[in-house]
Amino acid sequence: MKGVEVPPPEADYTADPAELYFDLAFVFAFNRLVYLLVHHPDWTGFGEFALLMTMIWLPWTQFTWSANAVPGNARPVRALFMLATVASIPMAGAVTEALDSEGNGGPVFAISLSVILGIALATMIFGLESGTDFRGSIVRYSLNNWAAIVLMVVGGFLDRTPRIVIWLIAIGVIVAGTVSAGGREWLIRPGHFAERHGLITIIALGELIVALGLPVVETLAESGELPASTIVALVAAGTFAGLMWWSIFDRPLRALEHRHEAHDDGAERGRFARDVYTYAWLPIVGGIVLAAAGLEELVLHPDDPSDRAFRWMFIGGTVMTMAGVGIAILRAFTKVAIERSVAAASLIAIGLVGGSLDGLMLIIVVDLVLFTMLVAEHLRVEWRYRDELQPASA
Repeated sequence: MKGVEVPPPEADYTADPAELYFDLAFVFAFNRLVYLLVHHPDWTGFGEFALLMTMIWLPWTQFTWSANAVPGNARPVRALFMLATVASIPMAGAVTEALDSEGNGGPVFAISLSVILGIALATMIFGLESGTDFRGSIVRYSLNNWAAIVLMVVGGFLDRTPRIVIWLIAIGVIVAGTVSAGGREWLIRPGHFAERHGLITIIALGELIVALGLPVVETLAESGELPASTIVALVAAGTFAGLMWWSIFDRPLRALEHRHEAHDDGAERGRFARDVYTYAWLPIVGGIVLAAAGLEELVLHPDDPSDRAFRWMFIGGTVMTMAGVGIAILRAFTKVAIERSVAAASLIAIGLVGGSLDGLMLIIVVDLVLFTMLVAEHLRVEWRYRDELQPASA
């Protein structure tokens, strides 16, 4: 790592292909989470999903911090990304068995995840110049993570209930470390943070596309043709995926990056990255994965009344994503996303009273709510800017 040159603090750069390669394993992990939800559509399944999604998020977000501080295009860093990607594959493969008391799913998941997290920490610790405030910050922050790694590995060998408890404690230890690290100096490049979180969002949105493919394959295998209702459901589901993309990328992600760049202080930039990306982006990505699980069942049976569990996966995941964006906007701009709050409340109401809606109609109704939300938000924001600029031009 001696040959790794750290760019000047004011420099920024884009994600290296090694980082994109690393994300491929998380495509597999998200797919296994969807599988878990589809086959366990109950509160227990959702609890397992929430725990495992959070644990999977920990090494990914740490690698984002590490690659943000240390140039990802340096060969030693790229090699570390390759090693982490190899470790990510058994981690993803063990997701559905990670909480089973029988078998080796727990140890495989915990050890693989811990290896990835350890590599991410080592990349940042040894990639930064010794004696700097940045190096001191990561060394002190890593202490909590090393303790959490021990807890996760030990928990992987325990029975189900103590395993869950130990893993929850490990997550708490890491979160406590992120809170205490908020007052330290960090080397932050806003553009890279925004790009990486945009890319992992696209990875999650890919699960929505996969959810659309399953009904096509199964329907064609059974009857050799696609009914009209299935075709319409596919169009409606594809529209949903596009609306979700628009709700994140059209304005919020660009605005958050711009706001992040406005902070000059390293500690404040670090707190912003922690709150907006490490914290708020977890429900954004997790919500998309949850919605994909619900969407898969709805498109598969478009003419049947929407199953309660999958209806709430679809609606709940959508609300989670909007809530995550709303939290990020509130943290960055101290502004409440009014239209998104109204839309979230409307979707919850639809979930409560929409039991008689078939799968196709439910998707269409959700599409209409999202489309109305985006149009109303756009008009209000654009009119506000126009009113603000008009006195200056008069």
